[in-house]
Amino acid sequence: MSLSRLLSHWRAESTIAPNVVEWRTIPERAAKYHDFPNELNPAISQALLNLNIRGLYSHQTEVWNQVLEGNNPVIVTGTASGKTLAYNLPVLNTLLNNPFSRALYLFPTKALAQDQEKKLESLVKSIQEYKPPTIKERNTQANYPIPSIPIGVYDGDTLQNHRPAIRSNSHVLLSNPDMLHAGILPHHTKWADFFRQLKFIVIDEIHTYRGVFGSHVANVIRRLNRICRHYQSNPQFILTSATIANPIELASHLIDEPVVLIDDDGSAKGPKHFLIYNPPLIDVDLGIRRSALLESVRLTEDLLDYNIQTIIFGRTRRAIEIVLTYLRDRESDNHKILTQNQQDKETAIRGYRSGYLP
Repeated sequence: MSLSRLLSHWRAESTIAPNVVEWRTIPERAAKYHDFPNELNPAISQALLNLNIRGLYSHQTEVWNQVLEGNNPVIVTGTASGKTLAYNLPVLNTLLNNPFSRALYLFPTKALAQDQEKKLESLVKSIQEYKPPTIKERNTQANYPIPSIPIGVYDGDTLQNHRPAIRSNSHVLLSNPDMLHAGILPHHTKWADFFRQLKFIVIDEIHTYRGVFGSHVANVIRRLNRICRHYQSNPQFILTSATIANPIELASHLIDEPVVLIDDDGSAKGPKHFLIYNPPLIDVDLGIRRSALLESVRLTEDLLDYNIQTIIFGRTRRAIEIVLTYLRDRESDNHKILTQNQQDKETAIRGYRSGYLP
């Protein structure tokens, strides 16, 4: 494998190995699977099978059970561990069994909400295509068709002439705390039907709601709770977070309700190498080290040479643009005459930051 060869190279390279002050290997972990819950609507079960999902991770099952018991779960598991599916399953199951129900999803950014809309619509489309396996069930299904689950994004980019239809028709509404504060709660009388039927409030990425900003969001959620009580609804909360030290404290203060922590990650994980790299000294007497940015470029060049897909994070836009320029200049210097394959490699180095146009 290219990764194994690269790691061996770094261990043996005299200009790199001494700068690695910590190298830990986290072993791989097998997944812990559970069968689909008995209460799961068969249309959802079939949709999951169509997506080659044969079972649920243990933490997804635990979320299902906690929601079924009426609790407010906060999910704290690793990246790509299926947190989105963990909250979508109980929400969609409720919406299928009770078509009058509504759900509100809150994301910290508009881009994340729009990304989640595409994934949710894909799952809902698969659910809508469900056909019962037997003739008898199909005849029954003809009398009880799978209800539609309209999904709407309501944020600052939503066109004014689209907003009334989204407000009236959305069963799942995707938004953010700013829009909730400025565009929804002050006009709650227009949202009366939505709030009256609201069953779930999903708050994603709650670790972003800390400090003063988090205090503001917590007060917006208190207003949301008060308006729900005004319309005689009592929605459940489902929250997700990256790994943090105090998820229960943060989540309970954010929603002003008790929560149940789910942090036993049942998803599969491959082995991980965690390295801390200290740039080498260039002036021992003064203790001056080589630029961390230049060392990042140097190590990234190795990653490119070994054809390893990589993400480099920088603390500023400027740092990202500088790294991008260095890497592209390096590619240009190394390949004055490019074959088609090398051209593909060159275009594979891309920068990303807020502020880029679509």
